[in-house]
Amino acid sequence: MRFAVAADHAGFPLKGPARTTLEALGHQVTDFGGDGTDPDDDYPDFARAVGEAIREGTVERAIVMCGSGVGASIASTKIPGVRASVCHDTWSAHQGVEHDDMNVLCLGAEVVGRELAIELITAFATASFSGAERHVRRLKKVHEIERYYLRSPRGGLK
Repeated sequence: MRFAVAADHAGFPLKGPARTTLEALGHQVTDFGGDGTDPDDDYPDFARAVGEAIREGTVERAIVMCGSGVGASIASTKIPGVRASVCHDTWSAHQGVEHDDMNVLCLGAEVVGRELAIELITAFATASFSGAERHVRRLKKVHEIERYYLRSPRGGLK
């Protein structure tokens, strides 16, 4: 599978372990930036870059890292077609793919350490969407919400 990894300065400590873990699992990894040297780099820029790669089909999944994972998750979910979540436990990282077809894992380097990050990445990377009828039904509802707000004049911020 093709993965993207990206991190702002706060998330950078997990980027190397993310790449190494994915490659060890046999995945192709593209680095979308963040070298840890610029304290003014911003997580939305990295979330946008990997989200666009998912929309274009350049990658199937991505991992975006920032300090808490929350900002990366919020920014990532603004991109249509991206289903991102911050996960700090392995069950959610795996279940998010199985049940919700999550395609972006967001991690907080100031929340999880290296070893837990490796476990989370492994859980995410080895999971597959179940295709169960109830999960497909729910995912269609999520897509309907997305489509509604993309075309609705009420979809913008006030």
